[in-house]
Amino acid sequence: MEAILTVNNLKTTFLTGSGAVQAVRGISFQVGKGEIVGIVGESGSGKSVSSMSILRLLPGTARIDRESSIVFDGQELTGLTPKQLRQIRGKRISMIFQDPMSSLNPLIPVGKQVEEMLKIHHKELTREQLRRQVLELFGQVRIPEPEKRLKEFPHQFSGGMRQRVMIAMALANKPDLLIADEPTTALDVTIQDQILKQLRTLQQESGASIIFITHDLGVVAELCQRVLVMYGGLIMEEAPIDDLFENPGHPYTMGLMASIPALNQDKTGRLPSIPGSPPDMTNPPQGCPFAPRCPYARKICAAQCPPYVSLGENRRSMCWLLQPDAPAENNPFRKEAAR
Repeated sequence: MEAILTVNNLKTTFLTGSGAVQAVRGISFQVGKGEIVGIVGESGSGKSVSSMSILRLLPGTARIDRESSIVFDGQELTGLTPKQLRQIRGKRISMIFQDPMSSLNPLIPVGKQVEEMLKIHHKELTREQLRRQVLELFGQVRIPEPEKRLKEFPHQFSGGMRQRVMIAMALANKPDLLIADEPTTALDVTIQDQILKQLRTLQQESGASIIFITHDLGVVAELCQRVLVMYGGLIMEEAPIDDLFENPGHPYTMGLMASIPALNQDKTGRLPSIPGSPPDMTNPPQGCPFAPRCPYARKICAAQCPPYVSLGENRRSMCWLLQPDAPAENNPFRKEAAR
């Protein structure tokens, strides 16, 4: 599959009074044209910072390493000026943010805010043409009574409807790549399902690529074709969606899988969880960042970060237990050998 986005050795650091926070520590991945790729991981894993780095939507304290490379449709983005980036943001790459209430201006009608996205990149459009296109977008994302809703303010919309406005805004200029940063987190399951179906339908109609960021593996299973599992600023595992659920290739992924509630589980017991806490990213561990919480960790895991092991087409995992000479004892990947 031809890549629309290629990220290579991305490192993003935040300068703080407590030291440099190494939020992303050298990740590499690709997104194919028309592909939906999920990025999952718990809070602080680096998934949102990775997406913000692509568009350089970062605070002034952030630094992207000079060796990092972000190539979008053959163009290197890391060296672009702010003016050049503005020609790409919202037009060729769009973003749906996590909280629509804080992303939308509470003092401006939603129709005007969507119009603004069109005006920035299409100055030739008349007022009537802008209004007609906004109405079409509202219809596309299934906002009822679009004529009436154009003039309403964000507080007059439900959470699900506000998120539909954000989707309309992101789709206004028919982007080639859509980044959705946990767009369903604050929504109830019914609205969440509607938004996911909406994104899938829009992707099929437009052919755009999507990066979908979430902490919810259930959402990933419903929408994505391939998944990146992040922890401690690194990609722990990458796999097609079916392979990830059928045969996870990293202890962290196994822990995430085990924490998903099952319909037939004992309701009186506690939900499984991963003991411990994420690493301090001002002083990240020298070895595997998951080693202090991993039930299978060895001495080498704490001393040295493992290389990636290929587990098949579009599959890789960063774990010492997958190495050919790894011991079979207490190794989840060598169950047969341990018997």
